[in-house]
Amino acid sequence: MGTWDVGPFDNDTAGDFCDALDAAATGERERIIRDTLLQAIGTVGCLDAPASEEAVAAADLVAAQCPDSDPADPDYGPEQPLPDLTGLRSVAAQALARVMSEPSELMELWDRSHGGPWRATVDRLQRALLPQPPGEQLRLV
Repeated sequence: MGTWDVGPFDNDTAGDFCDALDAAATGERERIIRDTLLQAIGTVGCLDAPASEEAVAAADLVAAQCPDSDPADPDYGPEQPLPDLTGLRSVAAQALARVMSEPSELMELWDRSHGGPWRATVDRLQRALLPQPPGEQLRLV
């Protein structure tokens, strides 16, 4: 089927990524997500679409654990519980920046097919991954 919508999990590649997370041992899930993000960041030359789709899905899993963020897709996201991923915020933000930088096959594909809504989805994730301003951070009493 390929891609059916603009969400981070609305494509077959992200579905396969979630299946791999669900099949992995509990202690391996954070490493898989981190490695996926680092692969996108470290790609020299054109970042291919499947690596980008996995990076966007991984970044969404991190963003879903940030304050005031939307949860990961309950229908297409992973079914197994994930560890605390908030320590990967910066890495996830860098991965999304790489997906949105030339040369990026996924960005080019979306640009050819009126990708405004997809870009809005990535922008939402990037905002969710920003650190909270000091005045808005939770205070421990």
